Amino acid sequence: MIVMSAIVIAVILGVVLVGAALVIGLMTVQRRRRLQQRFGPEYDRLVGQRDSKLKADSELAGRERRVHDLDIQPLTDSARAGYAVRWAGIQEQFVDTPADAVTSSQVLIAAVMNERGYPADDDEQVLADLSVGHAGTLDRYRKAEEISRSAAAGTASTEDLRVAMIDYRALFRDLVGETTDAGSPAAEPVHSSRANDGAAPTASDAQLAETHPDINADDPVTDQPDLLPSRSTEGELTR
Repeated sequence: MIVMSAIVIAVILGVVLVGAALVIGLMTVQRRRRLQQRFGPEYDRLVGQRDSKLKADSELAGRERRVHDLDIQPLTDSARAGYAVRWAGIQEQFVDTPADAVTSSQVLIAAVMNERGYPADDDEQVLADLSVGHAGTLDRYRKAEEISRSAAAGTASTEDLRVAMIDYRALFRDLVGETTDAGSPAAEPVHSSRANDGAAPTASDAQLAETHPDINADDPVTDQPDLLPSRSTEGELTR
């Protein structure tokens, strides 16, 4: 009788343990799927870097917790308008001094991040923080930063600088257009070329194309709603 009771207890414990393992496994799969959807290419990059999905899951979850505690705030309408005008000026600057324009883009993006509440003291931490709500444009920002370093060393070509401007613009639009807090990030934009959807390039994009032959107004970066005011509205925004 005692032996039978021990067997029954062992079976029950085995069932409980198997059930618990299944629940934990299911929760892990669900969390991983959510992280993959949220971080996109950043998830795959980190898995390759850490050589472990579990380590990547843990690190990305930690990034979410950190950013949730940062008190990230959306920009006010007046701040958004002011930054849009400043960006339009940088695009004009590119015509005569491309390297300076790229540097100005870098500085402007840092200003936007600072105003929204992102600490900007450590480059790696900046990338980690941005990955939580802006994973869709993070790789482009990395490339732009790399080109900026080449520009500072005097080794960046005009084409390199053009690419940096386009990639900085992608993150700039993402940051300025963000209207939700860190706890409820907006969905990443769906990218589609204007050349494919038939939409006309915006005034600012067309201007950049006309004033510099290396700028293409139909570049896929113009897939998001334009945040840059036309010349006719710049005066109103700065009054």
